[in-house]
Amino acid sequence: MARRGKKKGRPISGWLVLDKPVGMGSTEAVSKIKWLFQAEKAGHAGTLDPLASGMLPIALGEATKTVPYVQDGAKVYRFTVAWGEERSTDDLEGPVTKSSDQRPAEAEVLLLMPKYTGVIMQTPPQFSAIKISGERAYDLARDGATVDIPAREVEIGRLDLIEHSADRTIFEVECGKGTYVRSLARDMGRDLGCFGHIAELRRIEVEPFTQEDFVTIAELEAARFGEQGENSDSADTVDAPIDFDAIDALLVDTSAALDCLPQIAISDDAATKIRLGNPVIIRGRDAPVEAEEACATARGKLVAIGAIEQGMFKPKRVFAG
Repeated sequence: MARRGKKKGRPISGWLVLDKPVGMGSTEAVSKIKWLFQAEKAGHAGTLDPLASGMLPIALGEATKTVPYVQDGAKVYRFTVAWGEERSTDDLEGPVTKSSDQRPAEAEVLLLMPKYTGVIMQTPPQFSAIKISGERAYDLARDGATVDIPAREVEIGRLDLIEHSADRTIFEVECGKGTYVRSLARDMGRDLGCFGHIAELRRIEVEPFTQEDFVTIAELEAARFGEQGENSDSADTVDAPIDFDAIDALLVDTSAALDCLPQIAISDDAATKIRLGNPVIIRGRDAPVEAEEACATARGKLVAIGAIEQGMFKPKRVFAG
């Protein structure tokens, strides 16, 4: 019988709200954070293209169990549309496919914007992660194929014009899961008759996180290595035990991802039963009788996600104590 290998890394848990720089891919960012924290496990909530900067929430350890709740949260982007060119990738990476000498007036852009708020139909970019017959659209597009991607419903909570000039416009958009900002730029450019593509894209919020939670790579490296830097080989630091207190302090508690759920405070005895997979009766005058999903905590610490049926909490996903 094969023996299970020992897990590598620390059993550290929490959310790191990374301010991802331009040029770094999401997978690369997760690997970097996992290495800096020496974490057993890590994953991200929502891919951010290498050409985009901004918020990439990265879950460590037990926080990976809460990734779906962050992925489903509303997102806010600040983006710049360059008018006059449409590109194969709908951003700066691809070659120009259509061009125009026409440029929109600010009044024309403002008049168009209500069309792109609320629930709208949107066709994802040719270069996207959408699967077509089992293959990623961007793989098919790179092979030169023109992919027929069906339009789908997305929700735009708000679309604001921040700044306008002759050649480009800066917008801010709050949108739901599955929205492609690159498609917004492409479609608005077509409607205005001048074409357009994303020149700059920055994600500034992913619910429930805000810009106040941002941490940069430089801040992480400073916390992890101090003034010595990660390449230090001085006699004083080579054999010294690693102190993770400073970098661990930059994490957001795992439970922050579950603010969208009803919060149920339970006793230590109930927490023990729940962690063994057993249901418990929810007590208290204000305790809900029914809930499809709720979050149970003991002394402010996350215990489990579960359903409440007839006043009883039934655990579905349990967290280590």
